[in-house]
Amino acid sequence: MNRVVFLLALAVLINYIDRSNLSIAAPLLQNELHISNTQLGALLAAFFWTYGLMQIPAGWLVDRLDVKWVFAAGFFIWCSATSITGILHGFAALIAIRVILGLGESIVFPSCSKILSTYFTETRRGFANALLMAGLSLGPALGILVGGTAVEAFGWRPFFLVLGFGGLLWIAPWLAWMPRTPPRVPVSSALIGIPAILRQRSAWGTCLGQFCVNYFLYFLVTWLPSYLKRGRGFSLAEVGRYGGLLFLMSAIAAIVAGKLSDQWIKAGATPTHVRKGTLVAGQIGFGICLVLTALTHGAVFVVMLALTGAFLGIGCCSTWAVTQTVAGPLAAGRWTGVQNFAGNMAGWVAPVLTGYLVDRTGRFEWAFFITAAVAWTGALAWGLIVGPVEPVDWEQTASPLVAGRAVAGPAPAAGASLP
Repeated sequence: MNRVVFLLALAVLINYIDRSNLSIAAPLLQNELHISNTQLGALLAAFFWTYGLMQIPAGWLVDRLDVKWVFAAGFFIWCSATSITGILHGFAALIAIRVILGLGESIVFPSCSKILSTYFTETRRGFANALLMAGLSLGPALGILVGGTAVEAFGWRPFFLVLGFGGLLWIAPWLAWMPRTPPRVPVSSALIGIPAILRQRSAWGTCLGQFCVNYFLYFLVTWLPSYLKRGRGFSLAEVGRYGGLLFLMSAIAAIVAGKLSDQWIKAGATPTHVRKGTLVAGQIGFGICLVLTALTHGAVFVVMLALTGAFLGIGCCSTWAVTQTVAGPLAAGRWTGVQNFAGNMAGWVAPVLTGYLVDRTGRFEWAFFITAAVAWTGALAWGLIVGPVEPVDWEQTASPLVAGRAVAGPAPAAGASLP
């Protein structure tokens, strides 16, 4: 499965390049379309409308159908939408294609959770998820670093065309290397619906925690290039270097933290202490460094930007590892869908709120301070609301429903499949 994990990490990398590429082109696109910061925020947020709304259906699909083909179909849709973006003119057309992009990308994290919860044990999930988070961070890093230079040299339209058509090459090795998903265990899986998941306290904690993670992540993905360009006065090449530095540090920190967390668990520590401790420490540190980034200048600013990236990686690397352990293979896709649906409401808020604040104040500082407060709220959610990181006993959870369905006949014999 190592080749499959590599492809998943590569898919997440492409995913985040394709969802962040509009922010790289934003300064040129804003001048071309003559739109305000608030309108630009709406354009940056349009992706999240369908991406968030489709999370629960996507989780249901990957738990019920072969994840191999669900992932391939979604990948084709989003790469096609990326390439089409490069030939569109007009604000409304760009809004529409970003909505389609969100539809295609919605399958990514439910699919990843389904695969990792099925094929990977607890002591291997930290590093596997860290590789996904590294792809998540390297996507914006490469997008900003390479994209800033490419957009400055060739314009933003060729950039989108190359990204879209180039990304389609991923599908061939995926179809060759990804095995068919083994048949799901019949034990009460059909009874693990959204109400059963929402009866778990940890589900509410992971939903709030994911909202906070996504808020500060999407703040950086959608507005960091504009902040560096307009708020700090950097050239596009400098935007690429400094923005790439933040996300490169995030990728490195995620891989290191993920590997160390697995080793810590192998040495006898509990997943609860390791996974939750990593998330809490990372998000507290992220908020502190983000505030200092907004207030410092010169070399200190660059150091704070790098440390913000490092804590970003630490604060994100275990989010899905928690869910995969608690939900287990029976419900990983659906739980991830619920969690990512709640989390991606942040994508509806962060880009628009940031644009509104910049329009009203002419500065970025308040957006930074609010984002830091959200990160600290996330630390509270992961630390206090999420319960022990251990598998839910879905048999016990589903038993009242089974009893209710058994009114018309005797209960199924021990070991028999539930209807």
